[in-house]
Amino acid sequence: MLLKDKLENKNIILASQSPRRKELLAGLGLEFSTLSLDIDESFDRNQFKREKITEYLSAKKAKAYTEIKLNDIIITSDTTVWVDDESLEKASNREEAYEMLRKLSGKTHSVYTSVTIRSTEKEVTFSDETQVTFALLSDEEIYYYIDTYKPYDKAGAYGVQEWIGYIGVDNMNGSYFNVMGLPTHKLYKELIRF
Repeated sequence: MLLKDKLENKNIILASQSPRRKELLAGLGLEFSTLSLDIDESFDRNQFKREKITEYLSAKKAKAYTEIKLNDIIITSDTTVWVDDESLEKASNREEAYEMLRKLSGKTHSVYTSVTIRSTEKEVTFSDETQVTFALLSDEEIYYYIDTYKPYDKAGAYGVQEWIGYIGVDNMNGSYFNVMGLPTHKLYKELIRF
C-alpha cells in the first residue's frame, strides 16, 4: 500500500514554516497543512550532544501542539550542524554566520535532523546523520554567500541546495534531503509503520 493511501483519512500537519521542509514533505506525495509553533528552543549544552539535541527539540515541538484531534498526525523536526564538538544552530547576524562558515570551511561536519510523528495514540522520534565535507572557502566566497542568500534561518548558516552547496560541498556521506532539513527516506518508512 502506498503511503498516500494509508494516510488518506488522516489530517497531516507539518509544524514548520520552513519552505524546504514543506517542499520535501510535498515530495512524498502527501497532502498536509502547516502551522507555526512558538517554542523556546534553548537546551542544556552539557546534557545534550549531537542528535540528542535535535531529538529533544523535535519532541518538545510536538508536545507544544496541544490541540491534537483524533485524526491528526503532527510532524515536527529539528536540525543542527555538529563540528569540533560544538552545535551550530541558526546565525542571528552576519558575523555569526561568517564565524560558522569559517568553522565549516575545509572540514567534515555532521548534520543531524530529528523528526517526531505524533497522534493522539502514540509518538515516535527518530534521527538521521549526514556527513558533509566542505572545501576551503575564501572570506570573499563566505561574505558573498551570506550577503546574497541571507542564510539566517538555517542550521550552520548554510543551505546545501544554494550556491554555497554548489561550490563548497566536496563530499557527502548520507542523505542530501537530511541536510536540507528532512530525512524523507526515513520519514516515509516511519509513516508507513505509524
